[in-house]
Amino acid sequence: MMRNISKGRLPVRVALRSVLSSGLLGLALLIAALSSPLAAHEVQPSVADVTIGGDEIALDFEATLEPFIAGVDLEGLSDTNDSDVADEVDRLRALEPAALEEAFREAFDRFADQIDVNVDGARVPLSLQSVSAAPVGNVELPRLSDFVVTGPLPEGDAPVVVQWDASLGALVLRQMGAGQDGYTGYLTNGAASDPIPRTGGAAQSGFEAFVDFIPVGFEHIVPLGLDHILFVLGLFFLSTQLRPLLWQVTAFTAAHTVTLALAVLGIVSVPGSIVEPLIAASIVYVGVENVLSRGMTPWRPLIVLLFGLLHGLGFAGVLTEYGLGSSNLVAKLIGFNVGVELGQLFVIAVAFALVGYWFGRKDWYRRVIANPASIAIALVGAWWFVERTLL
Repeated sequence: MMRNISKGRLPVRVALRSVLSSGLLGLALLIAALSSPLAAHEVQPSVADVTIGGDEIALDFEATLEPFIAGVDLEGLSDTNDSDVADEVDRLRALEPAALEEAFREAFDRFADQIDVNVDGARVPLSLQSVSAAPVGNVELPRLSDFVVTGPLPEGDAPVVVQWDASLGALVLRQMGAGQDGYTGYLTNGAASDPIPRTGGAAQSGFEAFVDFIPVGFEHIVPLGLDHILFVLGLFFLSTQLRPLLWQVTAFTAAHTVTLALAVLGIVSVPGSIVEPLIAASIVYVGVENVLSRGMTPWRPLIVLLFGLLHGLGFAGVLTEYGLGSSNLVAKLIGFNVGVELGQLFVIAVAFALVGYWFGRKDWYRRVIANPASIAIALVGAWWFVERTLL
């Protein structure tokens, strides 16, 4: 290894000097990433299980209460630190469960106005039945709590439509008690659900399920998947040539597609406590190898393939939270994966438009831009590895 470095590979000390002298891009990337550690204040979708009886609807939510109580506008927000009431969110995170529950009860009337349960043009009034806040843990991490709301349904058999205000972020809506035909929807930007029958289920076609899960996959990359974004950027900064990038992206895609399917189907199960540190390690590797190599090495696609297997397990954790059900499972998996790929291509396209197109052919591109950015990516990955294993 040392012999190869002496024949042309950039020594680490020279790369570090380039960060200090001209690596503004890498420094900016490092500061941005370290100022918002992964998942520390990440905005997570809410999940609601809806049960429709003859004369009542019940919605059982799993969600982070603190942004709702603080009145955070979650539309398009990926981190509560970016909100103008971030300090209030942090204060609420430190409250004991009983105090947080009381704060939510006091804020419920305002919050309930943002949930529109509609039957045949008439709004259903909602009341809070219970709220159960999780114990205080690491206040830097979101804590999921549960609450149940109910509302009386008018006479008749008109279907129910649920609309979730855009300011509340994304909502995964799952119909209970309807078997395989139960409705599952992913509501964003103030979208309304499809009409949900009072009896039986609202069966989706395979194509509808496919389309519904594309934005779920895309959103898990942009804006929520900062670790996946940095890994893809690590692939990009190896070379501005299309062929090396295609080799890497193809290997990554093939691998995470396989493990995503295996994990969601229950064939493979690996704890997040193992997967997440290894994903961070994969970010370190691609960043360091970018600096030490002069281009695509024979083993790089294989290494990326192996890391893709890890990232697929990470993606599976998201889908498990959403509750795919057994209906149209393949269509949902394909839709999610297409969304992930669109997100990755979007990241690469933005990086090329901002950096590669203008500077990729410059003699100084590797020294001034690619190496500093790769070192910054590796340092962020190293910090996440420590954070996920020791902190």
